[in-house]
Amino acid sequence: MDSMTLKCPVTIKAKVTEDLKKQLASEIQNNIKKTDLELQQIEFQAKRIMAEQAKQDMQGLEAVRQQIDAETKKRLDFKNHLVDQLKESGQLEIGAEIVQGTLERIVEIKVGDEMPQIMNAEILVEDGKIIAFRN
Repeated sequence: MDSMTLKCPVTIKAKVTEDLKKQLASEIQNNIKKTDLELQQIEFQAKRIMAEQAKQDMQGLEAVRQQIDAETKKRLDFKNHLVDQLKESGQLEIGAEIVQGTLERIVEIKVGDEMPQIMNAEILVEDGKIIAFRN
């Protein structure tokens, strides 16, 4: 066997621009709004569920309350995480590079190839356009 074909990760990095900062902030704010809506829905449904549970079985009321509290806490923790991300996005320096995700590529390797060069591939993007490939 002289060669082998592999799937290797490719890191996608974005160069920070004013447009990217605005886009990131907008996406995070939309996610915060969605989380707020989910919290309102949980609160609305909780009142209905608690009333139904009280009619059926008072002993199960505490378990239902704990379940509702756990869902609310999960959403609040996520919202706090988003608020932190929003603050961080505002502090990004123009020209800095941030990781936006990973893709996979198919690579043919041969004996003698250097693994770090194959495994450390990156694509640099600026305002949605590819500006560089790196190894």
